[in-house]
Order: sequence, then structure tokens, then C-alpha cells
Amino acid sequence: MEMEQNFSSLLENPVFEIIRKIADKQGVDVYVVGGWVRDLIMNRPNVDIDFTVNGSGIELAKEVAKSIKGAQFTFFKNFGTAMISCNIDGQKLQLEFVGMRKESYRSDSRKPIVEDGTIEDDQNRRDFTINAMAISLNNKSFGELLDPFDGVRDIENKVIRTPLDPDVTFSDDPLRMIRAIRFSTQLNFSIEYETLNSITRQSHRLPIISQERITEELNKIMLCPTPGKGLFLLEKTGLMQYFLPELVALKGVEIIDNKGHKDNFYHTLQVLDNIAKMTDNLWLRYAALFHDIAKAPTKKYVEGQGWTFHGHEYLGAKMIPGLFKKLRLPLHDPMKYVQKLVQLHLRPIALVEDMVTDSAVRRLLFDAGDDIDDLMTLCHADITSKNEQKVQQFHRNFELVKQKMIEIEEHDRVRNWQPPITGELIMKTFGLEPSREVGVIKNAIREAILDGDLQNDFEDAYKFMLEKGYELGLKPAAE
Repeated sequence: MEMEQNFSSLLENPVFEIIRKIADKQGVDVYVVGGWVRDLIMNRPNVDIDFTVNGSGIELAKEVAKSIKGAQFTFFKNFGTAMISCNIDGQKLQLEFVGMRKESYRSDSRKPIVEDGTIEDDQNRRDFTINAMAISLNNKSFGELLDPFDGVRDIENKVIRTPLDPDVTFSDDPLRMIRAIRFSTQLNFSIEYETLNSITRQSHRLPIISQERITEELNKIMLCPTPGKGLFLLEKTGLMQYFLPELVALKGVEIIDNKGHKDNFYHTLQVLDNIAKMTDNLWLRYAALFHDIAKAPTKKYVEGQGWTFHGHEYLGAKMIPGLFKKLRLPLHDPMKYVQKLVQLHLRPIALVEDMVTDSAVRRLLFDAGDDIDDLMTLCHADITSKNEQKVQQFHRNFELVKQKMIEIEEHDRVRNWQPPITGELIMKTFGLEPSREVGVIKNAIREAILDGDLQNDFEDAYKFMLEKGYELGLKPAAE
């Protein structure tokens, strides 16, 4: 049932009046469509506005851009689309114009055969009912809502549903399966029963989608308030196995001699949701997602001891570059940051469980550097016990460790610290070329300072360097 409703009073931005006048002058029908309409109804801010035209979207956009002071106009002739970046009443907007079209697909391709179409054709090709609504901008019907698939009702019921047969919708463009899960996670909507079943049936179609497009949607899921919901659905529908089988491998519980381990997949989702309450940092959230990624390959049952995952933090750190490369994530600073946090994520826990020594705290500060606060945030998120008393005790212990860090940092300044003696000075002093001896001396100085056996100043470190050199049979070049 099509719901008739008029939104003219809500089209307050002057850009709609500009478009109305130009469209009527050109004799073309124009509608604002898609996500902006959805967000208008949901009272969510959105500065990306899509328009569809029963003619040339490029020609309409060209005239609109001329009417907006300072507007930047770009067009893509092969795709029949045009973009306008502009600032109206202090609000930055991105406007996209495209001609109305209908699409048909071949079974072996996600690239459609595109033909000119009507507004009905344009709405039929939309991914979900909540994105298939349109508002007329022409004078004769300004503000009139076209809602052929009851998108307003689905917004009210918080449901994600496809306009047409979901098997056809998802087979045409398999990325829509991940988009369904992304919208469900982002908006806290449920996915309609048949739509969800169709995702499972069509999941095998995902590999024809480029990894860049998949990762763009994955990043949006990762930035949701409860990203664990999206990751759960990606695994449940079978989509995750095509781009993150390493995470799927964490799922399940094995029992030997009546001893089991926790389900590390669900633990990971809980850690991810925990950290999402603390930070919007995408890469810190990825550190939470991957912190136990090597628990599957390191899992071992030891007689009399139970299940162990020894070295999973080190193997996990080694896996990070490969995971980032496969997902087409940045291979420079973000990757190194996640790698460092994965490798160090057990260190603060060890400090909580053992006697906290100044030496151990110094080493952690030295190794974590400026990322120490993010590491501690990850450790807080990693506490997922069902025993609330135990959880609170761990949080209190972490706060004690953090206080110890503050005290030692104020005294010793070891965060991002560089030893006072460089390799160049060692080589110059003893007349050496780059060699094993240089590394031995440099490491000895660093370890002595971190252990607290040596003052962190040049004079003491220089004397210590000479002593280590004599022990190795070296003499200063001047002697």
C-alpha cells in the first residue's frame, strides 16, 4: 500500500527551492531519494542528498551549481551522474544527481545493464524499503512522498526488508547482504525473516564483490555503537567465512576430560562491544577484534593443565600484516598500531596477577610508548567474566597498575624513551664497524636502565658502556 504524505514543510533547506525552479524550467521531474529521505523521517542528520531525474541528471546539476555561490561541480559522463559540493546557510552539503534508470543483471556479474527508466523503475532497484522512498520536488507535487513498499511502516517497526524478492535483490548486487547487516547494526533494526534467510542462501555470491567495497561496509559496522551485533550476523549468515575465516575459526567450545574453554568468537564480540562504549577509534576497535585472533592455531590441551593458548599474542601480532593486506586496510601506521596492541595485550594483565615491580612497569611503558593508554583501554574491555565481583576486582587492579605507571613515568620518563648512548657513539668509542658487540652493549645499557640498576643519564650510561666494552675484550679507540 502506498502511503500518501506531504513533507513540504520539512524541506527547509534553500537547495530544494533552487532545484524545484530549475527542474520546472527544464520540464523534468526530480525527486530526492534514498538515505536522506529515510533520515528525514527518522530525524537523523544527513548532509549527503541524492536526487533522481527523468532526464539528464548532469544537465540539471550543471544549472543548479550555477545558482549556488561557490559550488563545486563534478560529473561522470559514463555513469550519467553529477556531484555538487556546496555550502548553504553554513551547512556543507554533498548533492548527487542521476537520471532515473532500471537495471538488469547477468548471473555471472554484479555490473548491471542500465537503461533509462521511470521513478517506479528507480524505486524498484533500491536495496531496502527504507531506502526506496522518494519525495517530489516539482511545483505540482512538491513535498509529496512516494512510498510504494511501505518504507515508513518498516521504519516504525524497525525492520530491514528488500522491496522485491530478496533472492533477486541480493543476487543482483551481493554487497547488499552486508549493507543489510550494516543498517541493522547502525539503526538497531531487525532483519525481516525471509530477507535474513535469503542472505544465508545467497552468501556464496559475495566473492564477486571487490574486497575494497566489503571492507568499506565492514568499517561502518565496526564504528556502530554495538558492532558485535553486526559481526554476529556476518558469521551467522555465512558471509564472514569469505573474508575473515580466521575469526570464524575462533567459534566453538571443545571439551576433553570434562574441561572446556570459553568460546573465543563470542568473547571477541563482547570485547569489541565493551571497547565501543569507551572509544570511537576505529583502529583500537580493530585491535579488540584481532586481540585473540591466534587462539585457534595456538589452542592445545595439556594433560593435567587444561586448555592453553601459549604465545597467541605473538602469533596474533605476526598475523596482523596479512589480515590488513587481505582486507585492504592501511599497511602503515594503523597496521603497526594494531600489531603492537595485539602483541602487548596480555602484559598489563600479567602485572595485575603478579607482584607489580617497577622494572615490569618501566618495560611496559617503554614498549607501549604513547599507546599505553589505548592498551589499558583494551585490557579493561578484555574483562568479560560473568562473575561481576571478579570483573570489578580486575578493573580496580588495572587502576592500581595505571597509578603505578603515572608515578614511574613522572620519575623515570621512559615513555617513548631512547637510551642516552647511541650505537654510533659505541662504534666511535671502540673503533667498531656495525657488529654484534655494538648490539650487546646497547641492549645491556637499555636493560640496566629499565631494571633500575643504572641511572637514566649520559654520564652513568657512558661509564657502564666502557665497563661492558672491557668485559667483551674491547678497548676505547684512543687507548
